[in-house]
Amino acid sequence: MKTIISLLLSFYFFNVHDKPIVPSVEVQLKTAVLAAPEELRAAATIYGFNKEGIMVVLRQGSNDVICLADDPKVTGFNVACYHKDLEPFMKRGRELKTEGKKGKEVEYLRTKEIDEGKILMPKNPTTLYVLTAPEENYNSETGEVSNTYLRYVIYTPYATSESTGLPLKPHVAGMPWIMDPGKPHAHIMISPAPNSSK
Repeated sequence: MKTIISLLLSFYFFNVHDKPIVPSVEVQLKTAVLAAPEELRAAATIYGFNKEGIMVVLRQGSNDVICLADDPKVTGFNVACYHKDLEPFMKRGRELKTEGKKGKEVEYLRTKEIDEGKILMPKNPTTLYVLTAPEENYNSETGEVSNTYLRYVIYTPYATSESTGLPLKPHVAGMPWIMDPGKPHAHIMISPAPNSSK
């Protein structure tokens, strides 16, 4: 009998502590927009998570920016904001990851669907902002976060080193460079030195 009770208690505590705690809507709204330039935050659309951990729209915005709240299932603080024209590409990536797809497989499938006309990419350069911080620097109860790092990604479909004059890798911290050149999801990476984006 004691063995059965011990097993039941172990099962209970495993499931309770294994399930991530989803921050309040207020905290998600407060932190999701931190990646965006200040003047774009108030009117941004915000996606976050309900109590079951499912992504939902927390706030419908009125400008061209979409922000994603931190995923409580993933260690560390990570929020992102991007131009709404990137949403078909971003949404498909989230769907594929939910299906269990990872890394190169996600890239392959999205590229294939872009080529097939199933995913429409922006015609003009569009920006993604990503703000991260170590787990210990994020208080999910208050929404306070410190020691943050902000990087920039500018999607420029089919751009190449030749068409932009950018290198294929950075030679100094913060130097713009082009990643995935010639592909529909080609993008310019700008990763400042760690102490310059706080």
